[in-house]
Amino acid sequence: MCGIAGWVNLNTTKSPQDHTETILHSMCERIVHRGPDSEGLWIDDQVALGMRRLSIIDLKTGDQPVFSEDRSVIVMMNGELYNYREVRADLEKRGHKFTTQTDTEILPHLYQEHGDALVDYLNGMYAFGLWDTRKKKLLIARDRFGEKPMYYGIFEGKLIYASEPKALLAHPAVKAELDLDALRHYISFDYIPAPMSIYKGIYKLPAAHLLTVENGEIKTRRYWDLSWSEPGAVATGLRSSPPYEGGVDAALGGRGGSLSEPRHANGKPPAKTLSRKAEELRDLLSDAVRMRLVSDVPLGILLSGGIDSSTIAAFAVKHATEKVKTFSIGFEEDSFDESKYARQVANHLNTEHYEEKLSAEKAGDLISEIGTWLDEPLSDGSLIPTYLLARFVRKHVTVALGGDGGDELFAGYPMYYAHKVAVRYASIPEFVRSGLIEPIVNSLPVSTNNMSFDYKAKRFVRASKSDSVERHHSWFGSFATSQHESLLTRDVLDHTNADIYRAVRELVNASDAKNVIEQMQYADINFYMAEDILTKVDRAAMAVSLETRAPFLDPRIGQFAASIPLEYKLKGKTGKYILRKAVQGLIPKTILQRPKKGFGIPIAEWLKGRLNPLVHDLLAPQRLKDQGLFNSEYVQKLIKEHETGTASHHKELWTLLVFQLWWDNFLA
Repeated sequence: MCGIAGWVNLNTTKSPQDHTETILHSMCERIVHRGPDSEGLWIDDQVALGMRRLSIIDLKTGDQPVFSEDRSVIVMMNGELYNYREVRADLEKRGHKFTTQTDTEILPHLYQEHGDALVDYLNGMYAFGLWDTRKKKLLIARDRFGEKPMYYGIFEGKLIYASEPKALLAHPAVKAELDLDALRHYISFDYIPAPMSIYKGIYKLPAAHLLTVENGEIKTRRYWDLSWSEPGAVATGLRSSPPYEGGVDAALGGRGGSLSEPRHANGKPPAKTLSRKAEELRDLLSDAVRMRLVSDVPLGILLSGGIDSSTIAAFAVKHATEKVKTFSIGFEEDSFDESKYARQVANHLNTEHYEEKLSAEKAGDLISEIGTWLDEPLSDGSLIPTYLLARFVRKHVTVALGGDGGDELFAGYPMYYAHKVAVRYASIPEFVRSGLIEPIVNSLPVSTNNMSFDYKAKRFVRASKSDSVERHHSWFGSFATSQHESLLTRDVLDHTNADIYRAVRELVNASDAKNVIEQMQYADINFYMAEDILTKVDRAAMAVSLETRAPFLDPRIGQFAASIPLEYKLKGKTGKYILRKAVQGLIPKTILQRPKKGFGIPIAEWLKGRLNPLVHDLLAPQRLKDQGLFNSEYVQKLIKEHETGTASHHKELWTLLVFQLWWDNFLA
């Protein structure tokens, strides 16, 4: 696990090298938290490649850059390639010679064999920069689901890239300037969807994309995608079949067989298919966890007590050669505390369990601190507990496996079922909805408990009149698009595009997902999971130099989930139905029956109490007027209604608060 940075000159003439090494070193220093163990720099007259390393595999000889045998191809990578042993063995049969035991070294050799198609053979989480000295070509890639970040921009005739924006900002050519369109997306999404970033001129390379620079020309393309309607054709998670012994599955490092879905002539799955597919999922999960237990440093499991993390822990116990370490944190507030469930799973699996119990006050002390390392605003309320858990875990291990991806792939979020309810709700006469139901819902007493009934009900009716894309994101996010006119100043509104969901609609319309729930799953995989969930985990864990791995995001599991019928994922109100079947007997029955619960903090209460002075400071009327982005009168109305209990505006106020913390540290 590392951080990378560098640039390439877009004109092919040689450029002066004055201060190049100093600049590259300063960029790497900004991401030293991602790789505290060593630094690697490689420079010629056209390109500069840099990295910081967190040693995980091949501790002695695994430093970067790595080279092809003739040293014509140079690579620096952030991430882990879980199938590197299988790929390396095949490359050695083809005559390639290796000088280290690191996983990164397969990349230059794969490139020599397959060119840009090298990514078709990788099962892992990665972002890497590859320089072909003969073609004078730079290739940058990001993994299939976006576990590892990659940012880039064009400044003063150079394409400059890095794992985090703060590293780009260390280059003297890069200026920090707010992108107003990104701001509009942020206040509704709670994050900035790729390819935008919060900075004007800096972009995210989307998940499953390649970027190439050759002869001054920049090209990007998507190299992999999920298919929702061709269960047999791409069931392994790869679009093309590499010529490895054992077929595609072997190339990915797996041990399973075909994942194709047999069907009758009427198009329905045959009898007993559910139980058979549950067994296949169980085998896939087992193998994905096995692959992700490879490490030369101490390793553990992030255990929340939910189905996903409990599943990962169960398979880790199955494959581990020593007692598995599990970690959880809890809060004193009951509605936010899940530690007792994690303890229950740990006892059931007989793991070496570590637990830290925190007061809300201790957690709240960190809020002003996150702005110093969070270089893009991200208002996911679980960022704080994720950071606290990572900091606690890092005292004991360097690598941790978690359950991220299970909700998106197997329809675990309650919002997916809510789309079914929305269809029925729309069939009720409009005068009944607007004249009776909505007034009753909006008059419900305000609660500050985690995911309280009144909060969910009010969110539901607020978005009920929107199309499926806007409705879905209104349930997830903060400000509805109808609030933009009140929140943002006229100057911001006049200089931005109001259609903030256009990219999501285009993505959904281009997919082969056939129903609204799978369309929203696909949207979440590409937007919410990649740019919120995985970004949150990456930033929080890397801030303390902890590597996290997500077995659910094995590409074979992703394609498996897309290929099975919807009713296998969402049956009635029950999400992750097939996953519950697959792990029966492995984890306690009470865990399997638990409803979905987020990993959150008592923000609503904090905004009235310990964070109230910070709210009035960062959202003060004069400050907002000087800033010129938000209407101070509307913001003060939100604050007053929240303080008096008239309404709960905790998501909206938290979103603004995080933005201001970011602004003070990276823009002001």
